[in-house]
Amino acid sequence: MSSVCLSMEGGAAASTPAALPYYVAFSQLLGLTLVAMTGAWLGLYRGGIAWESDLQFNAHPLCMVIGLVFLQGDALLVYRVFRNEAKRTTKVLHGLLHVFALVIALVGLVAVFDYHRKKGYTDLYSLHSWCGILVFVLYLVQWLAGFSFFLFPGAPFSLRSRYRPQHIFFGATIFLLSVGTALLGLKEALLFNLGDKYSAFEPEGVLANVLGLLLACFGGAVLYILTRADWKRPSQAEEQALSMDFKTLTEGDSPGSQ
Repeated sequence: MSSVCLSMEGGAAASTPAALPYYVAFSQLLGLTLVAMTGAWLGLYRGGIAWESDLQFNAHPLCMVIGLVFLQGDALLVYRVFRNEAKRTTKVLHGLLHVFALVIALVGLVAVFDYHRKKGYTDLYSLHSWCGILVFVLYLVQWLAGFSFFLFPGAPFSLRSRYRPQHIFFGATIFLLSVGTALLGLKEALLFNLGDKYSAFEPEGVLANVLGLLLACFGGAVLYILTRADWKRPSQAEEQALSMDFKTLTEGDSPGSQ
């Protein structure tokens, strides 16, 4: 009991695993290179981005890579990077990054649907488009559920504890689906734009293949950091106290029985 009280009164902050900062830095290098190379591909080979023109479509891949891949990945890493900050501050940052990702992804969706409408193209016929809508809907539902359980002040601690494993699982799953959907879209764009020339090692095709590898590597780096059990954020004193209270309520224990 005395050790718990000592930790609640403000014990030493938990140390950061030695390798964690290097893996996080590597993931950020991959992510920023991914975003820069996506912009380079669109600028060098697709004419750049302009909303009121035939280049409106190009906003779609850039927004999706920034929002549903890079920012979503960074939002997932918040609890590994900010290990000793107040839990509520970390939650707010986690939620805000997801909001930014959602807004940017929404711009990307509007861009592609508006472009198709202007050109008279059919919507939602490809596997990429089906996966894209699924990912966006799941991501929105995941954010709403996370806000309701973890940021909304009226959510009971018991419900938060029961929902947390599902939230973690679906967060990683949606991120993985986002990376896979981006890869599908990249391959679809190459087949549409290059056709038979894709097999001739056109420079655009080679650059886009490297972009695909960066997508896979960024996704793998983020998932590796998330799945290392020894890199999880340590429980803070306030979380330990809440956990003890919840255990007391559910198991019928009392402080006097210990």
